[in-house]
Amino acid sequence: MWLCMLKKAGYIQRTRCRALDSEGVMHEVAEVHIQGSRYAIRFAGLTSAVAGRVFVQVEEIVHNWNYYLGATRGLAQVSFSGKALNIDIFDEGSFSVSLKALSSIMYGKERYACIVKIPDQPLESQKVRRITLDQKRISATA
Repeated sequence: MWLCMLKKAGYIQRTRCRALDSEGVMHEVAEVHIQGSRYAIRFAGLTSAVAGRVFVQVEEIVHNWNYYLGATRGLAQVSFSGKALNIDIFDEGSFSVSLKALSSIMYGKERYACIVKIPDQPLESQKVRRITLDQKRISATA
């Protein structure tokens, strides 16, 4: 059911480029292209995210004679099922990439992996518990 609702939103690639952070330290990064915007995930953080359930920063990347890491634009974490990396870009939505495709990029087998947009859930589809007439309300005071 969800497969027909998922639409390609971009891609992630390993370019073997290095980017400087605000302290002047070089980091190898994976470039994330989502809906026309470029972001970066530090490769060391990406491997730790895949190994365990930790959050990784998704940062903007700027090219001016060299690559520079900018402000944090989102967070990424392995999904609850352990089959995908979910990327949450602030004010833009949630995206996902398969861990199988991501691991093939990390180990150099592939160059690109497709990123799909996770559809927003409409408010009416969320479960709302309704109280029937025969149920009682209990008030609590603290």
